[in-house]
Amino acid sequence: MAGPVQVFSEASELGGAYRLTFCATEPRVRSAQGLILADLQPLPAPREGDLVLVPGISTSAVQHLDGTPSGWLAKAHLAGARIASICSGAFVLARAGLLDGRRCTTHWKLTDRLREEFPRARVVENRLFAEDDRVITSAGVCSGIDLALALVEQDFGPLVVARVAREMVIYLRRSGDQDQQSVYLDHRTHLHPGVHQVQDFIVQHPDQKLTIAELSRIATMSPRNLTRMFHRATGVTPKQFASKVRLQVARDLIDDPRRSVESIASSCGFEDSRQLRRLWKQAFGVSIADFRSARTAAAEGRSQ
Repeated sequence: MAGPVQVFSEASELGGAYRLTFCATEPRVRSAQGLILADLQPLPAPREGDLVLVPGISTSAVQHLDGTPSGWLAKAHLAGARIASICSGAFVLARAGLLDGRRCTTHWKLTDRLREEFPRARVVENRLFAEDDRVITSAGVCSGIDLALALVEQDFGPLVVARVAREMVIYLRRSGDQDQQSVYLDHRTHLHPGVHQVQDFIVQHPDQKLTIAELSRIATMSPRNLTRMFHRATGVTPKQFASKVRLQVARDLIDDPRRSVESIASSCGFEDSRQLRRLWKQAFGVSIADFRSARTAAAEGRSQ
């Protein structure tokens, strides 16, 4: 429970808007590690928009799920809440019927057992987490943090999740269905506050083409010193970093079928769609049309 909770707590201080409430069927619970959790609130009335996080349980407790609030979890999902589980918590969701017909995962030691005991669940392996119709399951203790970061990114965008990951000194890993690298976290393994400020501004304003002089004012450094310190801290120049950000933003937008290549190019600060297409091909090795076709085919395959 602690890792994901820390993610949402940090996010609420760094641009998100989460309010944490700790609930249970009893006001006092002893964790598998022996920690006493007290003054827990009763389960609230299910509401649309809530996120319900079910922590993992000990392996021995997996076979004793009679006391879990299966009915409440099912009602919460029906009301429009997202239901997420950490590690073996997937068995609690399965008991509530929430994994029937849905892609899901759990700790690698328990995937076969989950598949056998709940044959209607579409158990997948080699995934950090899986999401299907507002039901999200994660593979293990640390992947619960990955799941939480992914939800923060969905709710408040890549910049907020990058701040959280940097604050917690962790690397943002994607699920097995997603790309592992993200420019929002690339070149961030340094401690220079001025360079971080410039990087944050570039990420927040991908459509703006700022000069070194303008960026240096943001960093409160001289243009020459910024150029030197930026490259020393990140390994790339401000111009190269900005170019990577524009391509990443374009890649984030390309999955939206409502967006034309022309509108994406404008949103990302490219001169026109021709420049975007050319740089895209250089960066990713395929045309935008082929990339979109491949993503559509992959999404259709996962939904079957």
